[in-house]
Amino acid sequence: MPEIAPHIAHMPGSGVRHILERALRRPGTIILAVGEPGEVASSRIRDAAADAWREGAIRYTPNGGTPALREAIRAKLAHENGLDVDIEQIWVTVGATQALHLAMALTLSRGDEVLVPDPGYTTFTMNAHLLQAVPVPYPLRPARDFQPDLAELDSLVTPRTRSLIVNTPSNPLGSTFDRSTLGELLALARRHDLWLISDEVYERFTWGAPHVSPATLDPDGRVLSVFSLSKTYAMTGARVGWLVTPPGWRQTMLRVQESVVSCVDEPSQRAAAEALTGDQAAVARSAAHYRENLAAATAVLSARGLRYLTPTGAFYLWIDVSHVSGGDVKAWCERFLDEEGVAVAPGSAFGASGEGWIRVCVASDRAQLLEGLSRLPAPV
Repeated sequence: MPEIAPHIAHMPGSGVRHILERALRRPGTIILAVGEPGEVASSRIRDAAADAWREGAIRYTPNGGTPALREAIRAKLAHENGLDVDIEQIWVTVGATQALHLAMALTLSRGDEVLVPDPGYTTFTMNAHLLQAVPVPYPLRPARDFQPDLAELDSLVTPRTRSLIVNTPSNPLGSTFDRSTLGELLALARRHDLWLISDEVYERFTWGAPHVSPATLDPDGRVLSVFSLSKTYAMTGARVGWLVTPPGWRQTMLRVQESVVSCVDEPSQRAAAEALTGDQAAVARSAAHYRENLAAATAVLSARGLRYLTPTGAFYLWIDVSHVSGGDVKAWCERFLDEEGVAVAPGSAFGASGEGWIRVCVASDRAQLLEGLSRLPAPV
């Protein structure tokens, strides 16, 4: 029998999914390992999709998305992000996952290097391997509050480096990059003539300074921006995101989108358009819920003497368990699940710099969250 492509064998799996699947086999587990909003998408959003199904609106749509959704996205970007883009720069995708894959596929060839945050979202590295590119981690360390060291990042650039991935607010860290830091990252990209891929999935959830889209600081057209409705509107299963490209890519994007998915289904796009154009009160309620959960959770951690990164965005807590993990936090998370019935994501799933840390999602029920955190072993 023929074998699958050799590079696929070296593609890493998801350490978060590994824990989740193990947790789902254990009844009664408190699951804090995955980034799933606790809310249900509002009825008006669900009704928009249901109406499309009832009307039989389940045929092909344009490659870039329905005009109604693209216009809604364009208006949203102008109003919330300060981005004035043409509709042909907006490409509706199967979640931010496809948008990220497209951005990397468009900018990386086999053997090219891409700078990825470490700790960083698992798909950054997985995509690089799938595309036969080389992920080069740039460490985000506790000593710098998990902010990038620009000198170190600069030293990692080689003649093979093509792209730099920036994720703010960060999954898994719950940290954010301010305008000054983003300006420095763009200056680095400009100096080395790199693309900058911006993952902005958690843009609506910041705790302090407002979110800044790197493309607003980019006069060159080197930023590709990735967005999603999944977390903002509790639509993780609807799979709708979008990629914002530099100007003039329409013909390229038509070919690429057609070859990958052709288009996103119309019911999901109708739900997405309704989410963006309708009442935003549910988003504000979600943000308040997450912020209150974060406050309650950090109070528990502080009272028990557990070290954590104070979150400035997203809905995660990054917690230090190095006092008990013994240099193998993945194995410790498995034992913690088996013995205490709580599923948390091992920091090492997000890169080598995550060893000794765990990621906890705070978007679920508060009582379950606090109960799960109360089972973490405190330092002696």
